[in-house]
Amino acid sequence: MRVPRLVRTWLPPAAGLAVFVFALVYLHRELAHLHPREIAAQLRALPASAVALAVALTVASYLVLTLYDVLSVRFVGASLPYRRTALASFLGYAVSQNVGFTLFSGAPLRFRMYTAWGLSAIEVTGVVAFNAVSFWLGLLGVGGTSLILAGGASPAELHLPFASLRPLGILMLLPVGGYFVACGMRRVPFELGGGRWQLPRLQLAFGQLAVGCVDWVVAAAVLYVLLPPLGPGSFVGFLAIFMLAQALGLISQVPGGLGVFETVVLLTLPATVGHAAALGSLVAYRAIYYLLPLAVALVTLTVYEVGAQHERLGRLSRIIGAALRVVAPQLVAVTAVAGGAVLLVFGALPAMPGRLAWLDGLLPLGILELSHFLASIVGVGLLMLGWAVMRRLEAAYYVTCAALGVGIVLTLLRGLQIEAAIALAAMLLLVLPARPFFYRRTSLFRQPLSPSWMAAVAVVILGVGWIGLFSYRHVEYSSELWWQFALDGDASRFLRGGIGVALALTVFGILRLLGPAPPRSRAPDAGDLERVRAIVAASPNAGAGLALLGDKRFLFDPERTAFIMYGIEGRSWIAMGDPVGPPETHGDLIWTFREMADRYGGWTVFYEVSDDNLPIYVDLGLTVLKIGEEGKVSLPGFSLEGGSRSGLRHTFNRGKREGLNFEVLSPNQIAEVLPELRVISDAWLESKNTREKSFSLGRFDESYLMQCPVAVVRRNGAILAFANVWQGSEGGELSIDLMRFVPEAPPGVMDYLFIHLMLWGKERDYTFFSLGMAPLAGLRAGPLAPLWNRLASVVYRHGEHFYNFQGLQQYKEKFDPEWSPRYLVCPGGAALPGVLGDLAALTSGGLLGALLK
Repeated sequence: MRVPRLVRTWLPPAAGLAVFVFALVYLHRELAHLHPREIAAQLRALPASAVALAVALTVASYLVLTLYDVLSVRFVGASLPYRRTALASFLGYAVSQNVGFTLFSGAPLRFRMYTAWGLSAIEVTGVVAFNAVSFWLGLLGVGGTSLILAGGASPAELHLPFASLRPLGILMLLPVGGYFVACGMRRVPFELGGGRWQLPRLQLAFGQLAVGCVDWVVAAAVLYVLLPPLGPGSFVGFLAIFMLAQALGLISQVPGGLGVFETVVLLTLPATVGHAAALGSLVAYRAIYYLLPLAVALVTLTVYEVGAQHERLGRLSRIIGAALRVVAPQLVAVTAVAGGAVLLVFGALPAMPGRLAWLDGLLPLGILELSHFLASIVGVGLLMLGWAVMRRLEAAYYVTCAALGVGIVLTLLRGLQIEAAIALAAMLLLVLPARPFFYRRTSLFRQPLSPSWMAAVAVVILGVGWIGLFSYRHVEYSSELWWQFALDGDASRFLRGGIGVALALTVFGILRLLGPAPPRSRAPDAGDLERVRAIVAASPNAGAGLALLGDKRFLFDPERTAFIMYGIEGRSWIAMGDPVGPPETHGDLIWTFREMADRYGGWTVFYEVSDDNLPIYVDLGLTVLKIGEEGKVSLPGFSLEGGSRSGLRHTFNRGKREGLNFEVLSPNQIAEVLPELRVISDAWLESKNTREKSFSLGRFDESYLMQCPVAVVRRNGAILAFANVWQGSEGGELSIDLMRFVPEAPPGVMDYLFIHLMLWGKERDYTFFSLGMAPLAGLRAGPLAPLWNRLASVVYRHGEHFYNFQGLQQYKEKFDPEWSPRYLVCPGGAALPGVLGDLAALTSGGLLGALLK
């Protein structure tokens, strides 16, 4: 039974949020006897040697994590330098370790980076699946072994269905054993979840387990060295606690296991470890193992940007740049959320009395109170901005930078919070160089918020609320607190800050409700078609003429100066070519189309696109597949002179001798010859034993043919061949779409038409004549080529019985064209066969047309 999309979308984040609330309730009850100053004192008391060792172990842990990708790339049969797999691994884990697998898992980042480096969608799917299996093999292996060795009674607070932890350890090891049995016995791929999977050899499976186990042991050691001494031989018992907490944190779906991990650790640590000491160590662990690598990733972004501007990093700069273009928005989004959390958390904590007293002599109390209130609003604003930043909105980038700058000033004014100001300043310095990665110019309030993002924002706000309640639980609540304005009124400022947060969220919700409505898919009306014709006439791209076919829907930019033409088939939303209109509108249109398809649960597909917008398509997280090359003849240099053009010259002269005449009919001349053209078209379809196509090719439609010129070849006044002519704007391209001829036409009649039309276009100062795409041409098929290229090359070489791939390219080669690649951009993995089926049905006029010629 298929689970409804609404349930699949909302249930995981809602469940994670419920688990987080439960953890907060428990922590509030268990820590009722503690004061925040006790935790801060424990944090400051951590030995420098323990902190240094924790940092070293963190470095070792992230180095071990890179081995996941090394093994997975080897498993799929690809070959990449270690520096690339290490970079993909580090950037992916630096983000996913902080925000969890429900929001930005490392999978989308790897898809974008590895496809940019030449791996196919199927290969990247294999990499991601292999990494996930390695991750869970390590967790189950180390967790099961440590639980068996440590033994002991199951903590009653966890309500586990076991009196002892050993049965749980045995259960955790069973899948590990089953996996190795399967790897040893099964040699052929199997079907699962709509995909086809191949198990690794036993040798590689043991490598997975070894890397996974080392990863988890080293990660546990980071927290172990930060905790107070647990006694000789205590590491195995602690390891069992750590693995149990991590497993429950992952299952909870809470970003980073925040709150859940800490709750389980506090529940299961020996009573000799005080709650204050444990919490101090846990805070340090979060900062060192989670936040420090994220900061390093952001520094990497900054170093790349500075180096790229000065062109001093050479090859390394290009490698890092290709990856960082993909992950920079995610890193900046996480930074925005972190900045918002810093403002809110410091606003929930009591201010230092000495600093307040110093400020009291400089500033009026009203400035301090207003700064605290405004800082809360700026903080929640940064939380909401993170989603727009991830969507590469230019306005979101500028507002984020401004908010971080304002936040620095407010943290100083509200209590001389130097630590928060330094953190925000560092974030601002790391974000500033990322400007080139943000190019979308659209409304902040048009961006759809995902349930996972809303749940993450709720986690931050609820967590901050708990910190405030924990900090001021000894303060007796009364209605006067809301209106108490005093230098030592931290609790009152916290309450008013909560009102600021609620007010900001309310205003944000109202602005979204009153903002521009999201685009909806609908059939075009007369006004839309008139606007389309105007945009097509102004476009230098002759292929824009496909918009006039009458079989497409249109997505316009807000100013209606550009559009995407598309069709819907099955689950696929298929855009035909790149956006038509000014280049500066393309990025926003592409993103808006993706968001619209997502809103309806569709697959986003771009068919026959050029490489002009490839970076944007990669930003969407889609897979880029080369499907052929388009040939274009440069008209300024085209002539029939010279030895290389002897064949064309012979065809041209023979046509003249046979009495052929070329003519271009204007649209107002076409109506009188339409009956004759219909007879030619029907005869051509019958002789070729084929049927009309659609969407990506023209069809014989009278209203369509009368919108542009038609080139004809006559003999003795009778039309033998014709082709409708697409004209780009002045100085642009020239091309043809529908071309038909009578069976009794002399050989080479279409060559004669092409030659004349190219000379005609040259006289009118057109730049190129497009011969259209040669499907599957130009794909390399070496042993290291992606699987898609190898399969397509086989079809290209041996598929003549159903399509003349090589013959078509050879025919076009006689005109000496310049070749440029064309791509299919779509979801990868298991969705790819469905996309190809929908595309075939759409371009062939339905499923029956896809099965017939």
